[in-house]
Amino acid sequence: MQQYWLVKSDPEEYSFADLEREGTTAWTGVRNYQARNYLRQMRVGDRVVVYHSGDERAAVGLARVAKAAYPDPTAEGDWDCVDLSFERWFGRPVSLATIKATPALGSMMLLRQARLSVMPLTAEEYRALLDLAKG
Repeated sequence: MQQYWLVKSDPEEYSFADLEREGTTAWTGVRNYQARNYLRQMRVGDRVVVYHSGDERAAVGLARVAKAAYPDPTAEGDWDCVDLSFERWFGRPVSLATIKATPALGSMMLLRQARLSVMPLTAEEYRALLDLAKG
């Protein structure tokens, strides 16, 4: 069954353009237990919305899970990462303000647990983001 996710990245540390240039990357550095548990639920082929945090605060594009969870090579202890592959940029970024103003996205985890860096999206939230991103 297809699952949908949102991952957050500070574009000054690792941007969606970096993912585009590399093609595929290990999504390392997650150090929150809830986010780690979500990484462990990701399956190859799942769709991933990439959200730039920091000053930008916008969903900017799509990636796909290329490799399911495995031990994070940048961490000591029980931390995992997944590999993500670049898919495409959004026609236009979907800002946090737009997300907040869109009724279909009102219960999105991003609005309730803003500090979480990996979170599930419902199929409806995923489709609403794609619709907003057309441009």
